[in-house]
This record gives sequence, structure tokens and C-alpha cells, in this order.
Amino acid sequence: MSLTVKVGEAKTRLSELLAKVEAGEEVVIARGHEPIARLTRVHKAGDFAALVAEVKAARATRAKTTAEELLAWRDEGRRF
Repeated sequence: MSLTVKVGEAKTRLSELLAKVEAGEEVVIARGHEPIARLTRVHKAGDFAALVAEVKAARATRAKTTAEELLAWRDEGRRF
């Protein structure tokens, strides 16, 4: 889950936001309505297994990518 806060709010609630990040939540900092930064937890170099598990969990919730989507991404921006 992601939490979005404005810059001023992030400055006053930094300790609280860092605690949320440590708990695994993602915090997006926005200037007005435009997101400008993302706070995420830093993984330790030796904590590779936890990182792999997190990536697998994130991928499990996504829909499978179709061949048509892959071709569209490949051809995006190409001039034919």
C-alpha cells in the first residue's frame, strides 16, 4: 500500500513516515498534486532472500503479460 503526503506534511511527520516505511509501507511525497519522491525501505546487502520474496509477492498480484503487450512495448516510440 502507498501513502501520499505533501512536502510540508512530510517535513513535520518525518519520524512517523519513516516508521511506516520500516514497517513495509511505501510513502510518496508530492509537491501539490505531482509526486516527486518515493520513500521505500532499504534492504541490507545480505538480505537477498527477503528481497526475492518481496519481488515474488509483488509479481503474484499482477496479471500475466501477453505477447501483444510485449510487442507493443518493444515497438513503442519506433518510427516505421
